[in-house]
Amino acid sequence: MSVPCATPPQSEPIEHTMLRDAVSSIASRYGHCHFVAQSATCGGRDSLWDELTGSGFAGVNVREKFGGGGGGIAELAIVEEELAAAGCPSMMMVVSGGLCVPMIQAFGTDEQQQHWLPRLARGSTMAFSFTESDAGSNSHAISTSAVPTARGWSLRGSKVYTSGLDQASDVLVVARTRSGSADKDAGLSMFVLPANAHGLEFHAISTAVATPEGQYVVHLDDVEADEVALLGEPGAGLRQLFVGLTSERIVAAALCNGLARYCLDKAVAYAKERHVWGQPIGAHQSIAHPLAEAAIDLEGARLMTRHAALTYDAGGDAGFLGDAAKHLSARAVARCFDVAVQTHGGNGLSYEYGLADLWGLVRLYTIAPVSREMVLCSVAQRVLGLPRSF
Repeated sequence: MSVPCATPPQSEPIEHTMLRDAVSSIASRYGHCHFVAQSATCGGRDSLWDELTGSGFAGVNVREKFGGGGGGIAELAIVEEELAAAGCPSMMMVVSGGLCVPMIQAFGTDEQQQHWLPRLARGSTMAFSFTESDAGSNSHAISTSAVPTARGWSLRGSKVYTSGLDQASDVLVVARTRSGSADKDAGLSMFVLPANAHGLEFHAISTAVATPEGQYVVHLDDVEADEVALLGEPGAGLRQLFVGLTSERIVAAALCNGLARYCLDKAVAYAKERHVWGQPIGAHQSIAHPLAEAAIDLEGARLMTRHAALTYDAGGDAGFLGDAAKHLSARAVARCFDVAVQTHGGNGLSYEYGLADLWGLVRLYTIAPVSREMVLCSVAQRVLGLPRSF
């Protein structure tokens, strides 16, 4: 069945349409049942990921000289959206491809890029460890430290909600290399560590989010890192980090849009097939109008996401656009999920119909990778010029 809100071919270049069709063809052979099975076991790299890697899609935004597809965030967003539209969204693609790859390509030395990018193009993944128990949105409060040593750095501290660390080969860790937080960069730096580094331990957090990627608490107990592990300038990590945070939000928005398409497709199909009082329930305006409004919201979110991705790839300031895309897309998927469940009635709560197991994931994206409240605060202050609230 075709997705109700697929982008019209004339609205994007032919190569993007071809990419969309190719990824959709692969993902549709796996579908939501595969996603559910992988989520039940937190299964790592699987046949779907291997097929995406073999076709060049997992590394679509890695530069060609490192074995990637040579595309940008616009291309990665298409891959993510089509995966999610088939019912199998990839959180690791958001983190590894959407955040870590742009960071390494923007700030890595030739040696660092040559070391990490070919591996990422071949399908290895990199986790991102940033959030702490007392430092979520307030990045200035990060306490994980990196102290200079004779051979490089020693990292100590704890992180929470690090996604997919058990599946990753490496992890990008944000730590403080300068005391105090008065400066605009908060004295933060970024380090890429092997996921199995000595002194790095992690354990799973039990959550209501059913995905193949688990969430982990990370403990860094004097983890030794050589000079090559430092990504970018020491102490300038917060400013540099927004390069990756913006691209991550755009790809996360694409995931939300794809998942919204999946939910809406389910709802529309059910509204056509389910008959009550002698006609399809979709003939009733109480069913049809919420679906129509959800479709309108979704298309607006998709357009904003595409605008943000193209602006980012062109080197423009995509900060506001990335935030706006993430906000609109998270709202769109929440609405599409809700209307899909409501359209199904009691069946919407049955796992058999492929919706109930998505509640935690859908709800997550109103919180992460940036909460709706932080987006609104940012827009109020930086775009509208209103007084700071914090």
